[in-house]
Amino acid sequence: MALLGIFLMVFLVVHLGINLCLLRDDGGLWFHEAAHFMGTNYVVKVFEVVLFAGFIFHILLGIILQIKNWISRPVRYRVGNKSTTPFLSKYMIYTGGIVLIFLVIHFMNFYFIKLGWVDSPVPLLQGGEPDFFETARWLFTQPFYSILYIVLMVVLAFHLNHAFGAAFQTLGLEHKTYTPFIQGFGTVYSIVIPLGYTIIPLYFLIFSLVS
Repeated sequence: MALLGIFLMVFLVVHLGINLCLLRDDGGLWFHEAAHFMGTNYVVKVFEVVLFAGFIFHILLGIILQIKNWISRPVRYRVGNKSTTPFLSKYMIYTGGIVLIFLVIHFMNFYFIKLGWVDSPVPLLQGGEPDFFETARWLFTQPFYSILYIVLMVVLAFHLNHAFGAAFQTLGLEHKTYTPFIQGFGTVYSIVIPLGYTIIPLYFLIFSLVS
């Protein structure tokens, strides 16, 4: 669970770097090139399978662990707020479930279009490739979608805030010397990464409202 979590957190950094290309004032050139590379490179295609497997196993393990926790104490505490368990730890299954909803929406709007399972909301590029730049721009100019995206990024931030430190703790990397650094870095990570994703819909939404 911890190793898969760290793997997915690294992926979030890479994915954010590509998504930030949407903000360049180049008509989507950099983003198109990145999307074309990701969609045609065979190594990346293999990595997509690994990534999907990572998501699926991470989700399944999270559900299994939560069920085991519930089974281990079928009778709830009469006073729920006396537990020393970190606040976010108690709700990881719920924040994870909300993140899963976001993933389904995200795949429907992008990855499933590439697979041909969902029709593209914008015209295809020459050669039949999906135009993900225009798709993203169109989606992020829809107030409902952008607000939903931002809310889900806030939930992701809470999920990551506990997940980062918990992953390293699970791997036994807990010590009075470097644990505070790990926790501090995890806090910064859980703010900066979701904030980076949030900037993108805000940019397109604001631009659409003032133009």
